[in-house]
Amino acid sequence: MDRMLRSDEAARRLGVKVTTLYAYVSRGLLVSHPAPGGRRSLFDLDEVERLARRSRQGKSVESRIATITTSITQLADDGPLFRGRRATDLAIECPFEDVAGLLWGVADDGPSALPWLPSVVGDPPGFGSSDRMRWAVVMAGALDPLRSDLRPEAVVRLARRLVATMVEVLAGPTGRMADAASSVDRFGRPPPAGLVLADGTERAGSIAERLAAKLSPAPSQDLTRAVNAALVLMADHELATSTMAVRVAASTRADPYGAVLAGLGTIAGPLHGGASQLVHTLLVDARRLGVELALNETLRWRGSLPGFGHIAYEHGDPRWPVLLGHFDGLARPEDAQLVRSLLELAEQHTIPAPNVDLGLAALAWATGMAPDAGQTLFTVARVAGWVAHYLEELEERPLRYRARAVYATSQEAGGEAGGDQVAR
Repeated sequence: MDRMLRSDEAARRLGVKVTTLYAYVSRGLLVSHPAPGGRRSLFDLDEVERLARRSRQGKSVESRIATITTSITQLADDGPLFRGRRATDLAIECPFEDVAGLLWGVADDGPSALPWLPSVVGDPPGFGSSDRMRWAVVMAGALDPLRSDLRPEAVVRLARRLVATMVEVLAGPTGRMADAASSVDRFGRPPPAGLVLADGTERAGSIAERLAAKLSPAPSQDLTRAVNAALVLMADHELATSTMAVRVAASTRADPYGAVLAGLGTIAGPLHGGASQLVHTLLVDARRLGVELALNETLRWRGSLPGFGHIAYEHGDPRWPVLLGHFDGLARPEDAQLVRSLLELAEQHTIPAPNVDLGLAALAWATGMAPDAGQTLFTVARVAGWVAHYLEELEERPLRYRARAVYATSQEAGGEAGGDQVAR
């Protein structure tokens, strides 16, 4: 009984309600175990898996779609938990590098031991941010003579280089990064080599510092803290669509570069990583036209408001208040008031609660970043989660993802378009 599931997770794994789960217990199909403290019940993963297999075998429709058991991220009412630690707490307490290490299972081997240094891949002139990052992954993979080394320690080293390279190739202001008050960062340790400090010494800076310098002409310490919080909050979100693409690639034993490219192709969609850019447009229109007209026009042409509602959180995205706090500390009073007015109007009309896309877009909009800055933050951050899932998938049998189609004629195959709410 090394791996145990909470009752809600066990029910979800079986595809039943929690009440049905306990009916299984009363019928002797499952055994419940008291959790430490005795206030909850836990269920042995192996027993739940056996019952799930029996249930599938009894169904008339054959399916070979894999059911994924993960120990990386759990979605709870108060937000994602990264290996049992609340992401909203980590966003305040930890640098992104340490959170990536936590996801990868190497938390004790931090960036001070293995610096996050970029590969030399040159500069792609004229590309936008998304294309630059994809280009960086392609070039880094092409220049890596041992890219098929899938040992966990090799994949982690590669991941550090890859994140640093994706940040390095972004177009941004040149020259010094924001002046530092001291050679010790807010987490109590000196930054690695490359960042120009007030005393003239040069250090590389954290990923948040480097990314803030790429996204903003004036990357203050407050902005760097906001960027770090965004990176941590967006590092993983269980089995989001792009993460599934990475896991499918990993199941074919694609090298890490190929798997990350699968994620990049998926995250670029406007209903996934690109959603914050739609919110940025809404904020620009609200400043130009007024909140009421901007919201009405958006509803008129889209039918829903980007930045509001999330399929995984019935009572609101817990990551949003963290980013709102950083936004309030960085925005001009008139911009902060505009966002408050937008939130009040949405609430008055029972629009779903805001989500993390509004937070990413508001940070970019209020600090003069490019409209796609939220997508850039999202993408860089999510590489950490993708690599964690890639490593976990390597421990499973290969080629386990094989959906079965139910054939229909072309007239029968049509369906209604889905909504905008996706699990990001």
